[in-house]
Amino acid sequence: MIGVFDSGIGGLTVLQWIRQRLPQADLLYLADQAFAPYGAKSSALLQQRCDCIADWLIAQGCTALVVACNTATAHCVDALRDRLAIDIIGVEPGIKPAALGTRSGAIGILATENTLASSRYQQLASRFNPNTRVVNQPCSGLADAIEQGPDSPQIDTILARCTTAMTAAGVDRVVLGCTHYPLVKDRLQGLLGTRVQLIDTGEAIAGEVARRAGAAALGQGTTRLLTTGSLARLKQLISAYPQLCTHFQASQCEAAPPLTSKAQTSGSSSA
Repeated sequence: MIGVFDSGIGGLTVLQWIRQRLPQADLLYLADQAFAPYGAKSSALLQQRCDCIADWLIAQGCTALVVACNTATAHCVDALRDRLAIDIIGVEPGIKPAALGTRSGAIGILATENTLASSRYQQLASRFNPNTRVVNQPCSGLADAIEQGPDSPQIDTILARCTTAMTAAGVDRVVLGCTHYPLVKDRLQGLLGTRVQLIDTGEAIAGEVARRAGAAALGQGTTRLLTTGSLARLKQLISAYPQLCTHFQASQCEAAPPLTSKAQTSGSSSA
C-alpha cells in the first residue's frame, strides 16, 4: 500500500496521477486539514506533524510514502528519510523543466512562504540562476483560500496580486510550487495569458512513484481518503472542484483518528 499525505486537498492533484499510473495499487491518503495550512507553520511543528502522520501511515500497512506537499517536502523529507527505512518520495517545484524550456530567460515560481524560504528550495533554484532569471512569488493565503472552496472570493484577489510580478518580468514559464495550485490552473492561465506555460509536476511525481514503488504497487486498487478535519467538508470540496470529482468520490472519504501523538499511530481509522 502507498501512503500519501498533504495539509489538505492539494495532494489529491498528485494522487490522481498516481492512481492513473498504478491502477492496482492500494492508496491511503491523509489530508491534515485540522492543522492546515502548512505554508506558515514553524519547521518544528511541521516536522512533528510529518513524523506523526508518517508513523501512522506505516502502522496501517503502507510500505512507501509520498509527501504530496511542497512545504512539508522542503522542511521535513530529509529527516523522514533518515529516520524511516521505507521509500519516501517528496515533491519539489519544477524549476528544471521550466528553466530548460524558457525562451525569454525568465521563469516564475508560485509557492508558499515556507517553501521559498527553505534551504532545500534555495539550493534547487541556485542551480539555474546563472542562466535563468527566477522570479519567486510567495502566495500567502492561496492554499488556505483554495481549501475554502472554488467560490472563495479570496482566490481571484490573491491570484491577481501574485501574477502581477510575473507579467512585469516577462516570464514565459510559471511553476506551480504547491500541490493546491493546479486546482486553480485555469484561472491562472487566464490571468497570465496563453503565451505562458504552467508547469505542474504531478504527472512526473507519479512516474517516480511508479518507478520506485515495487511491491507497494500491487494490491486491489482501493483508494481511501482520510481527513483530520471535517469529513463533511472534505466530501464537499471533492464535489466542488471538477478536477477532483472526476477522479474521486465522496464515498471514499473517512475521518482520521486524532493523530496527536506517536502513541496513537497504531489506531485504526473510522468512517
